[in-house]
Amino acid sequence: MSHYRSNLADVRFNLFEVFGRDRVLGSGPWSDLDRDTVESMLTAGAELAENELAASFADDRLEIAFDPTTGTALMPEAFKKSYASYAAAEWWRMDVDPAIGGIAAPPSLRWAMAEFPLGANPAIFLYAAGWPQAEILYRQGNPDQKRLAELMVERHWGATMVLTEPDAGSAVGSGKTRAVPQADGTWHLHGVKRFITSAEHDMAENIVHFVLARPVDTEGAGGPGTKGLSLFVVPKHHVDLETGEIGERNGAMVTNLERKMGLKASVTCELTFGEHESPAVGWLVGDVHDGIAQMFEVVEYARMLVGTKAAATLSTAYLNALDYAKTRLQGADLARKGDRSAPDIAIIGHPDVRRSLLQQKYYAEGMRALVAYAACVLDDIELARQDGAGAADSIARNDLLLPILKGFCSEKGYALLSESLQVFGGSGYLKDYPLEQYVRDSKIDTIYEGTTTIQGIDLFFRKIRRDGGKALDALLLDVESDARALTDGEGRLAPVGSSLLAAADAVRATVAHLEAMADAAADDPDQLYRVGTHTTRLLMMCGELLIGWMLAKQARVAAEALEAGTGPSGAGFYEGKVAAARQFAVERLSTVPAEARVVADADQPDLMELPLDAF
Repeated sequence: MSHYRSNLADVRFNLFEVFGRDRVLGSGPWSDLDRDTVESMLTAGAELAENELAASFADDRLEIAFDPTTGTALMPEAFKKSYASYAAAEWWRMDVDPAIGGIAAPPSLRWAMAEFPLGANPAIFLYAAGWPQAEILYRQGNPDQKRLAELMVERHWGATMVLTEPDAGSAVGSGKTRAVPQADGTWHLHGVKRFITSAEHDMAENIVHFVLARPVDTEGAGGPGTKGLSLFVVPKHHVDLETGEIGERNGAMVTNLERKMGLKASVTCELTFGEHESPAVGWLVGDVHDGIAQMFEVVEYARMLVGTKAAATLSTAYLNALDYAKTRLQGADLARKGDRSAPDIAIIGHPDVRRSLLQQKYYAEGMRALVAYAACVLDDIELARQDGAGAADSIARNDLLLPILKGFCSEKGYALLSESLQVFGGSGYLKDYPLEQYVRDSKIDTIYEGTTTIQGIDLFFRKIRRDGGKALDALLLDVESDARALTDGEGRLAPVGSSLLAAADAVRATVAHLEAMADAAADDPDQLYRVGTHTTRLLMMCGELLIGWMLAKQARVAAEALEAGTGPSGAGFYEGKVAAARQFAVERLSTVPAEARVVADADQPDLMELPLDAF
């Protein structure tokens, strides 16, 4: 039986009952799609994930053979079969511009579909995630590079994003990889990159590397910091752009595969440029030196991917735990404690197991809804661009949501897997069940595309402080509007509304406090240390608030369906939504004001003044 449990009912509930995505189908850029077609796509995507994709998930069957002399890696046949089934299904074409062979689909549908492979076998999606980079190259590239993008899609070539260096992890601006201009307009790259996902495998005849490097001997380019980095496209094999024929090996060579804690089916590589017989030849993307801005399109996609992966893994872990709890008999009913004749019951009858399951449920379903909401913002951006309208507000909201989505979902997703495993008891620690692999495979989510600390710094300094808090204020106003609609009623959700309002106030107060400290840094630079102590805390506070908001949105729809006695999802499903929102308000939204008080406490010790031997 497959390890993967999809939650197709909840995906549909978000898309159609909560966010009304059927309204954007059948017109404009998505005129070829209607609800019936989308429903069929979702069903097929879930079935593919539960069967063909999940079949090769267990990493103890996967041994990747690497030859350091040739820099080649051979994937196991079982995994290659699963990957081929994903490529053949062609759902990945939704992430590609129709001009180069893609399928026009709203981002809300694309990310809903992405949940299935990311939950069933995330390594497959990571190898396939190179195809969206072809779209970015097509938009940003010169005519030859647009042709390369077409070939990437047509021939199913792989792609990578190449930023990190051994001595410059999250400090991308410290990168030393050099790009030397050549008389023919190409560039020769020299340097070493590490932690490069999918940089080598045998499931595609070519792999195209998107590399940040620092130009030398180039007027107006190549200075210090991130602004001195340019983006180069460096294929593994040279290509005849007219015919698509693969040529000689380029001088970009994988020199090591990282030995990892988890997600072992996804190769993570050291990639070396310019130390082999052939030079590492690259081409400047778009013929412009604007590397960070160009690469950040890829980074934004990757952050959305990581948040979706975290939600998908927690969801299948929860559903596995739920199945187990319904069938595992152990211990008498707590209310009959002392009655030696009392039979063992399914552990879902024990109060703390139910508490744990409901906690897993409200985070898994809240995170899924947050991904869906962020994808709806992307829908708005695409629609505005199609109509020639301004999308500044939606772009600002997307920018604000991404570090929260990536940072919060990855942290909470990983932490809650412990609850899923705990339901299984000792069995969860065994390879007989998928939980131990979920734990190992998901830890990387907190590190991918910038650690949680980096996401917190990005949220406060770049996304909140840089625009004077306008995007955050607009988001909080929307949260408060929905919260007041709940408190105006006298139903079961009124306390949820009150808790949302208190949490929103706490986030506002925390931002104001951090802003005051940051302003004071003009006279006392040490104040920035205190701000940096709390940026991750702020990110987590925002995450709790947004999850509470998403659950409240779902609960309101569910309560209305219960009151009307109608709705496609069923009474039990809707009761679960109301219960999840109410429990989250009690257990989690109540912690947000407490976190705000920690930030405001003037008596907390100054960590930066502690001597090193105090640690």
